[in-house]
Amino acid sequence: MDFQVLTPALVAHFEEIVGPAYVLTAQRTEAAEYAGYGRDHTEDLHYAPDVVVKPANANEISQIVRLCHEHHIPVTARGAGTGLSGGALPLHQGLVLSTERLNKIIEIDERNLQATVEPGVINEVFQNAVKEVGLFYPPDPASKGSCFLGGNLAHSSGGPKAVKYGTTRDYVLNLQVVLPTGDIIWTAANTLKNSTGYNLTQLMVGSEGTLGIITKAVFRLLPYPKHNILMLVPFRQEAQAAEAVAAVFRAGIIPSGMEFMEREAIAWSSEYLQIPLALPEDITAHLLIELDGQDIDQLYKEAEQVYEVLERYDVAEILLADNATQKDELWKIRRNIGNAVRYNSVYKEEDTVVPRAELATLLKGVKEIGRRYGFKSVCYGHAGDGNLHVNIIRGDLDDEMWNVGLRQPITEIFELCVKLGGTISGEHGIGLVQKGYIGIALQQANLDLMRGIKQVFDPHGIMNPGKIWTTD
Repeated sequence: MDFQVLTPALVAHFEEIVGPAYVLTAQRTEAAEYAGYGRDHTEDLHYAPDVVVKPANANEISQIVRLCHEHHIPVTARGAGTGLSGGALPLHQGLVLSTERLNKIIEIDERNLQATVEPGVINEVFQNAVKEVGLFYPPDPASKGSCFLGGNLAHSSGGPKAVKYGTTRDYVLNLQVVLPTGDIIWTAANTLKNSTGYNLTQLMVGSEGTLGIITKAVFRLLPYPKHNILMLVPFRQEAQAAEAVAAVFRAGIIPSGMEFMEREAIAWSSEYLQIPLALPEDITAHLLIELDGQDIDQLYKEAEQVYEVLERYDVAEILLADNATQKDELWKIRRNIGNAVRYNSVYKEEDTVVPRAELATLLKGVKEIGRRYGFKSVCYGHAGDGNLHVNIIRGDLDDEMWNVGLRQPITEIFELCVKLGGTISGEHGIGLVQKGYIGIALQQANLDLMRGIKQVFDPHGIMNPGKIWTTD
């Protein structure tokens, strides 16, 4: 793309729109603060923007984006910066548009079980707010305590609850979006049914900021489940842990959480958090299984069925969490595996996903590829969805292997996913680091259609350039 240089006159325009306090440049901002806007949680990558702008509403965003459209300035929308695919990194510099000031829960509509929110609301803050009135917003990424709903929408984030309740896209009724031209639209209506033209709402969800900027979202909600049961199941053979996942579903049970953690994943996290956890030498993997619902007696019956399934496998003593504190600690261990891996080493995280019955084959293949190419991986993920996070640990790998040599084994991992009926990302998106592999999962005709849609929405290519496709 032929982008233009950001001039002092344009920076002055941005200051007129949002106020000087909300326009940051490297020359007048503390270095560490400014550098943060060029990073997310993807490896150790950093791309410095020319300017950071913090608008407060859709009208300000409209004016900013219109100026960037007219002057061919790249715009990278940014939420909390917790992404794992480099989606919020300003690859072509330009303007980073931070949504941190759009942080209002506008309305919780208890009559219709829906809520209207801005994209800068933290996921867990929103979950807690609706819980106070007896309602439930299920999507719960591991970073729910810090990630923004806007970022969740950009990638259709999932989390442990997705196995029973679905991902972010399953809860979106309507979106307010600022288009690259500055036009402000609503994509649908606040209704459970909508058969009025193309589904622009679902097109925007998962588009990674390449088509427009979401400024409001209307989510549907559920009644909050009153009870839950949580069990930690230790396996002596990690392949059996993966195989047991599909067996639980075949028995007619749909858990509200079904998480796989190989030994090193759970060990690193418990050590990182300083939460003691017994890990016998012969245990190679764990499943964390949660059941939830409104009837506790029914849940205990389902738990008994899960136990019956697990008796077929080589498992050690199952830990049934018997109080809220123990449940919280187990979930905290699971949710902090990514942080624990990051604490131990720089890593590349591949967000692989296959039909759940193929999870054992995928896990075996990942380990075999690692042995052939000489790298270590720490694997964990949303087993009930067939979503395995493969963390390739840098350790003592040299620069050549880390930056170039790993491309071939990662390609082989993704090819295995597709061969098994899966794809190369379940919830992290393509962003910057996976774009070179997208052709493994999608045919050229698919990619041409997507590029055509991008051209219609964003003819100057200013919205999050350099993401998803290698030709940007």
